[in-house]
Amino acid sequence: MVRTEDRPDRPGSGELPGSVAAEVEGSFEGCINRVPQSGPMSTEEGAAADLQHENAGQEVVAVDADDEEVGIVDRLEAHTGDGIRHRAFTCLLFDEEGRILLAQRSPEKRLWDTCWDGTVASHPAPGQSQEAATAQRLGEELGLASDQYTDLRLTDRFEYKRYYENEGLEWEVCAVLKATVTDLDFDPDPREIGGQLWVDYEHLHDHPRYYRQLRLCPWFEVAMRRDFE
Repeated sequence: MVRTEDRPDRPGSGELPGSVAAEVEGSFEGCINRVPQSGPMSTEEGAAADLQHENAGQEVVAVDADDEEVGIVDRLEAHTGDGIRHRAFTCLLFDEEGRILLAQRSPEKRLWDTCWDGTVASHPAPGQSQEAATAQRLGEELGLASDQYTDLRLTDRFEYKRYYENEGLEWEVCAVLKATVTDLDFDPDPREIGGQLWVDYEHLHDHPRYYRQLRLCPWFEVAMRRDFE
């Protein structure tokens, strides 16, 4: 079983069976994800907003610490209150020179809006493989067809939990997939992607102070840190 931290404001990690690691809070050195805090919603306002949100009614796969399915839950419920641990993925997209494509999350996103991801992240639907879900999101978010990248593969998996001020949280067992882009003709969806930036991956990891203007998504921070451990 995974040893979890009692305090969510203190970093913690441990190895999970099947090479899954647990992470609770923490941040990329010198680049803590902070969002200006607005006044809290009333209970009635929050409930009304939740019912109207596009994620309400969508389903994600609830999992245990070993990424074994334990049920199907509402996506919005999994990301609010105390949260529900669920299955997710992030895909790191590289060019043939080894640079990573950072994608800025659209300001329309409910969680970590305008933060920079590397490159897309989402949740597989019930019964869907991580590879199939990744290929789907690469098409939906970046307009990438399967013949525009090669070597899509799963390289890591970890558990983490992060809170986003006033809005919700992520509590995921997150698979990491990687692929190499061979055709750079993208057609990003502005409802998903706010901007794009090619960055030397090792330089980004080794020199975080040079990238302080970029607020990085927490799941990408964890994935990158584990890549260089």
